[in-house]
Amino acid sequence: MKVFLTSLAAAVSLSACSSIIEGTSQEIAVNTNPPGALCQFQREGTVIATIPVTPAATTIKKTKHDITISCDKTGYQTATFMNKSDVAGATVGNIILGGGIGWAIDSASGADNKYTSPVNITLVPAGPGGPALVRQNNAAPVVLQMKPVGT
Repeated sequence: MKVFLTSLAAAVSLSACSSIIEGTSQEIAVNTNPPGALCQFQREGTVIATIPVTPAATTIKKTKHDITISCDKTGYQTATFMNKSDVAGATVGNIILGGGIGWAIDSASGADNKYTSPVNITLVPAGPGGPALVRQNNAAPVVLQMKPVGT
């Protein structure tokens, strides 16, 4: 009986573990090459944060929805990074130890989610008809060729 009560007390005290360990907000750092860009964070079409000059960081509320980070600098093409909402590490322990109650609390508060940080974005100089190069974190560059309409 003592073991059962101890286990029950541990499960209850550890429910909502992600809320305690990970929190419901997260700081996201943005670095651009070159520095000095203005970056906006959008979630579901609404601007939720702005970094006026990179490099810098901002704190956002975590949710299950992805964040689009768009960075602009005079003389450069706009660069966009999709920061996908992912499952926080403490969520697995929460489900095992806390069961459904803790997971439900963390899911409702956003604590069971996380975003990539830092985010590294390379800006491409603006040029007539040139390709747009977008590099996201340490991924290989992706080259997008612009073609005139009607060809």
